[in-house]
Amino acid sequence: MGPDAQHPAHRDLRQPGRRGAARRDDLHHLDLVQSSVGRPALGHGGAPVTDLDPRDRGGPAQPLLTVDGLVKHFAGKGGLFGKGPAVRAVDGVDFTVMKGETLGVVGESGCGKSTTARLLMQIAQQDKGDIVFDGELLGSRALDLKAYRRQVQMVFQDSYASLNPRLTVEESVAFGPKAHGLSSAAALARAHDLLRRVGLEPRRFGGRYPHEVSGGQRQRVNIARALALEPRLLILDEAVSALDKSVEAQVLNLLTDLKQEFGLTYIFISHDLNVVRFMSDRVMVMYLGRIAEIGPADAILGSPRHPYTAALLASQPSTDPNARLEEAPLTGDPPNPINPPPGCRFHTRCHFAAEVCQTREPGLDPVAPAHFAACHRAVAGSGHPDAPPVPLAA
Repeated sequence: MGPDAQHPAHRDLRQPGRRGAARRDDLHHLDLVQSSVGRPALGHGGAPVTDLDPRDRGGPAQPLLTVDGLVKHFAGKGGLFGKGPAVRAVDGVDFTVMKGETLGVVGESGCGKSTTARLLMQIAQQDKGDIVFDGELLGSRALDLKAYRRQVQMVFQDSYASLNPRLTVEESVAFGPKAHGLSSAAALARAHDLLRRVGLEPRRFGGRYPHEVSGGQRQRVNIARALALEPRLLILDEAVSALDKSVEAQVLNLLTDLKQEFGLTYIFISHDLNVVRFMSDRVMVMYLGRIAEIGPADAILGSPRHPYTAALLASQPSTDPNARLEEAPLTGDPPNPINPPPGCRFHTRCHFAAEVCQTREPGLDPVAPAHFAACHRAVAGSGHPDAPPVPLAA
């Protein structure tokens, strides 16, 4: 079906899979659910079992990626010398990504998702903060930028702008390995192998230019190109959001199969919560440059503890007339990132805001096993009138 369907998906996304199944035969219905059977809850205390990778330095218990205090402020325009107040795009972000897992990242436009991804790829340089990859600090003698980028690759939303229009499909995929020292023949052979793995026959597609293939096929090329350096971590920034829904399902199936085949770890950024539910082991919710909530996908999307996460879930469109909302669950625009409000950054839009929310900034505190939320209402003893009671000492 469609221009991208010359090669069928390896598995029908609408049927039960390794992570979940869509009911009523539609991935984008709101009642998509995941099975919790056979999938560990990941996070600060657990990790999936993966095959031994010779590049693994710390074992499965050591996070593949650790982000500590990541900050990026962009200079604003205006003022006497053309410089205005800084925009706080990412304002103190800490998280880990375990080996073999998929961390989904969600939040409305402008929350800092894509900026965080660009900082992780070092397309932009952070103002503060450390990035540790498998126990080694980025920028240290043990891990320079070139070695890091061999192991961390990214697939962008715009499949056309991501490719050089003057290079053929096979040349684009072979470019990275050649730049890292592989011979032209070996790089081309690797490109052909990867094109086959993403469902594009090299004899048919290898000599074509980006404008000669469909959007779904271009995104397959971008996936092959990202895999050409044999990375361990793949950052997918809205990688399927520009695709038709039938093509999107095929690409999601492909990504799931490639993850298992190559032992990959994913950071999956998307605005589509149903897609994030299907793909992710854990989910991180961002708001105004900070993490609002992070934890197992089933917990975050099934029983959110932060009002912003609950509002995002309630805002999902539905084809079911009985599930449609009479009024928006969240009103108003996000505060200005140049001058965020004091206390909790969400309190200006929160229906549960109390005095403590206006005066004291919440930490990212545990609210359940491997589940953390930056909300006074969810934390015992926070001072919020609706907070859980403080447990009695044994």
